[in-house]
Amino acid sequence: MVGPAYDSKNSISANNPTKKLLLSPDSFINLDHGDPTIFQPYWRKMGERCTMEISGSDLMSYFSDVGNFCWFLEPQLRDAIKRLHRTVGNAVTEDRYVLVGTGSTQLFQAALYAVSSPGGSDRTSVVCAAPYYSSYKEETDFLQSGLYKWAGDAYAFDKEGPYIEIVTSPNNPDGSIREAVVNREEGKLIHDLAYYWPQYTPITRPADYDIMLFTFSKSTGHAGSRIGWAIVKDEVVARKMAKFIELSSIGVSKESQLRAAKILGVVIEGCQHFGTADIENFFEYGQRLMSERWEKLKAVVKNSQIFGLPKYPIEWCSFTGKYIESHPAFAWLKCKEDTDIETILRANKMQTRGGERFGVGREYVRISLLSPEEMFNLFLERLSAIEEKGITYEKNHK
Repeated sequence: MVGPAYDSKNSISANNPTKKLLLSPDSFINLDHGDPTIFQPYWRKMGERCTMEISGSDLMSYFSDVGNFCWFLEPQLRDAIKRLHRTVGNAVTEDRYVLVGTGSTQLFQAALYAVSSPGGSDRTSVVCAAPYYSSYKEETDFLQSGLYKWAGDAYAFDKEGPYIEIVTSPNNPDGSIREAVVNREEGKLIHDLAYYWPQYTPITRPADYDIMLFTFSKSTGHAGSRIGWAIVKDEVVARKMAKFIELSSIGVSKESQLRAAKILGVVIEGCQHFGTADIENFFEYGQRLMSERWEKLKAVVKNSQIFGLPKYPIEWCSFTGKYIESHPAFAWLKCKEDTDIETILRANKMQTRGGERFGVGREYVRISLLSPEEMFNLFLERLSAIEEKGITYEKNHK
């Protein structure tokens, strides 16, 4: 995989946050991954509000909350998670079990382990409606588990017996709102709600499902802390998930948990005192930023007469108190010609992720809109420069 187009002396990093991204007209830009550096300017403005000090004698024990089934979960983070969801209104947390993981990826693995059916003659099938998140297949089959296996597109699934369906809403890659597809009694559901936050989509109601996965990286942009959390209805499932995390990593970094709790507290404060305090509402900031990027992208696509984008309904958002349109973290771009759009974009020095990895055709491609401003602007410039004759040439010379 081609890495980001960063200059080693001028890259944006946690150790060097004031440096600018350095791009040249010849830079190869990576729009493949969803690295949420788009929000870094906001957190830079927060300055000392999010700063915390940890001494050498702090956080030395394995244990955080001995009386809790999730004994490695810091109480401050659990409380911040519940307060955040109550404030935003995007998930039910009352009478639910909260777990922390090293990102939602670990929690996804833990959930598969917890709800699969051991002892059967065959492994439990894991499905998701296409286009599905490209890493689900790899994450499901990586351990070659005797409990479960990847079975592909939920729309095509017709096998009898137990199954696990992953419901990603808003969906990655196309931003659509999803519900379960298979809908059989013997099935178990895992809801991946990583992008169910106001900067990406209208909050229409509190999500209330058996297993709900969220991640710090997509809610606030802090991917490097590797914090995810699950909200689970059933105690037995929650305990099995906690056991998986215990055996795979003996808990989750306390430093990361406390940093997450601190930052989530700042987000909550900004929401509760919006308009009256000297702190900008993070979700209002993010929604405005994503809206601006989508308007610019749609203008380029409209002028191109080559590419197409999904259309999203305008819905009432209970968080913002107004009707808004979805502004997903990724653009699900379709080429109007039957060709390999990923190859076309790579020829124009843009690394993206093609539709075949999402279970659909290669006329689709996923493009991250979470990059720094300079990279996003260069992407728009290059996309607008692609002409129909270039697409036709590529199609005829495969």
